[in-house]
Amino acid sequence: MDKTSSKEQSVTHRSVMVDEVLEYLQPQAGGLYLDATFGGGGHTRAILEHEPGCRVVAIDWDTVSLEKFADPLVEEFGDRFSYIWGSFAHLYKLLKKAKIQKVDGVLADFGTSQMQIGTRPGFSIYRDAPLDMRMSPPHQRVTAQEIVNSAPEYELVKIFTDFGEERYARRIAHAIVESRSKRPLVTTGELADLVERVAPAPRGPRRIHPATRVFQSLRIVVNKEIDNIHASLPAAFDALKIGGRMVCISFHSLEDREVKTFFRQQGLESVGQVITKKVVTPSTDEIAANPRSRSAKLRCLQRLV
Repeated sequence: MDKTSSKEQSVTHRSVMVDEVLEYLQPQAGGLYLDATFGGGGHTRAILEHEPGCRVVAIDWDTVSLEKFADPLVEEFGDRFSYIWGSFAHLYKLLKKAKIQKVDGVLADFGTSQMQIGTRPGFSIYRDAPLDMRMSPPHQRVTAQEIVNSAPEYELVKIFTDFGEERYARRIAHAIVESRSKRPLVTTGELADLVERVAPAPRGPRRIHPATRVFQSLRIVVNKEIDNIHASLPAAFDALKIGGRMVCISFHSLEDREVKTFFRQQGLESVGQVITKKVVTPSTDEIAANPRSRSAKLRCLQRLV
């Protein structure tokens, strides 16, 4: 296996559905908007440029992303932009500490930055590194290596099935357990090679690596991504001013289910109105330009009371 492919080295992050975010978020002059998942900062920049009279505060738990992308935005936009280090799962505490009571809009893009995948330890199939996968080590103690080498076989099957929708979950889990009985799996290359040996390559026009879904599922579990979304949605809604909008972009069916269920509940309780009656997906032009956007789903909720 090519441990560091030239294809991956050239990957840059593209924020998805930027036009749709602006359409549904509707940033206004004098408004304060929260980008709860800053990442590469593409959405934040788009909001600041689209409405010169607004301000944005961003949150991210990846210090590398903040140093690389947030600091330049501070220099460029001055007091119109600020950022907070932390997990959006702790949104209530972070906003309280920053003395932010209410915002005019919230954006949350639950996708993982391609730059994180390409540069942080353990995320990439093509870059041999310690099997870590923690987006922010101070916020997570358990690594992917610990899960792979200690979880019972049935638990690995569940992880690969529930969070990766992996067809060969049982076969892969069994192979992992057999392999680790001889020696632990400690690098991404070792895990990717093992999966490649026991699982057929996916068919179809999108030739993804056989270990893609395994890596995705481990990343989701290590970083408690679904739990964090579940915790953040009520806090984000509470932070909205009346009339404010909340825009969420999901890339996984479980993420979208969390968003859809929460939005529907606010509608049933008559405290919010679901603006997107049907889920919004990327245009064919965007998918052609950025295939990663294919699985993106956008939903919007407006606070009524």
